[in-house]
Amino acid sequence: MLLQINPDNPEPRKIQQVTHTLRNGGIIIYPTDTVYGLGCDINNNDAVEKICRLRRLEPEKAMLSFICKDISQITDYTLPIDNQIFRIMKKNLPGAFTFVLKSNNAVPKMFKNRKRTIGVRIPDHTIPIAIVEALGRPILTTSLRSDDEIMEYFTDPMDIYNDFQKLVDLVIDGGTGGNTPSTIVDCTGSTPEIIREGVGILEY
Repeated sequence: MLLQINPDNPEPRKIQQVTHTLRNGGIIIYPTDTVYGLGCDINNNDAVEKICRLRRLEPEKAMLSFICKDISQITDYTLPIDNQIFRIMKKNLPGAFTFVLKSNNAVPKMFKNRKRTIGVRIPDHTIPIAIVEALGRPILTTSLRSDDEIMEYFTDPMDIYNDFQKLVDLVIDGGTGGNTPSTIVDCTGSTPEIIREGVGILEY
C-alpha cells in the first residue's frame, strides 16, 4: 500500500494507520531527514528478522538502530550517558546523526549484538517522529539501499513502491528523499568518533 503523508503537517488519521500496521507486525518504508528507511516495531521479533532478511543482515552482527522521539526516550535503552556526550547529542539532535551508545537490558533481545551497543536517531523530520510518538516506543531504522550504480539510495517514493510493494506492508510517500545517509558517531569510547561521514556536520 502507498500512503501519502504531508511532511509539513502529518495527518493524525494516517499516522494512526501506520501505527496500526506496525502493531500488527507490519514493515514500513518511510522518509527521514536523510534517506528513506525500512522500519518496524522494535518489539516484534518476526518483523525485525524479516527486515534483516530483506537487507541481508545478521541481527547479532548488524548495527541496527532505533528512531526515538527525544533524548529522554533514548536514555530508556542506554547505559547512563556521559555529560560530554549528552551535551553533544543535545546540540546536534534532532538532526542527521546516528549516535552509537552502550545499550541496557531494555533493548529487545534481537538488538543485543556482541558489543552491547545500539544506534539511535532523532531525525529532523515530522513523519517518523509522529509515528514514534503515536506508537509509544521507538521503531527500527535501516537505510533503504538501491542496486542502482549511480544512486546508492532510493529517492523517489513511486520507485520505492514499484520495487517493494510485495515485500513490505506500507510505503509512505513523504516527498523526495535524500541520497546521503546520516553521520554515524561512535560514543562508546573515551571520546566521540565519527565512523561514517554523512549529511550531518557534528557540532561540539
